[in-house]
Amino acid sequence: VQLQASGGGLVQAGDSLRLSCAASGLIGSIKGMGWFRQAPGKEREVVSTISWRGGTPYYADSAKGRFTISRDNARKSVDLQMNRLRPEDTAAYYCAASTIGQATSGALYDYWGQGTLVTVSS
Repeated sequence: VQLQASGGGLVQAGDSLRLSCAASGLIGSIKGMGWFRQAPGKEREVVSTISWRGGTPYYADSAKGRFTISRDNARKSVDLQMNRLRPEDTAAYYCAASTIGQATSGALYDYWGQGTLVTVSS
């Protein structure tokens, strides 16, 4: 499975960005997808996850009410719509795929994209 993330950029506080993660390869093995982020000097943290086959998405507290995760089975992609961005959202964002399920621990994800940088200025 290969994951290609895109959509990062430099924005101002309050702006929106949409990240996209395109999956290719043996995607039939994927059961869950997630977006994680890692800010400079901080540990990687989960942002949002979604089952490849449906169900209720998971959002970290920092993402609730501002971010929306969605999947497009036809495009084989998972997007993260980020609204009302804050400077503390600045991080490298990674999409990941799990063959286990819709997990919140990065350790349960088998495949990772290359990361896309989001910078939010105040």
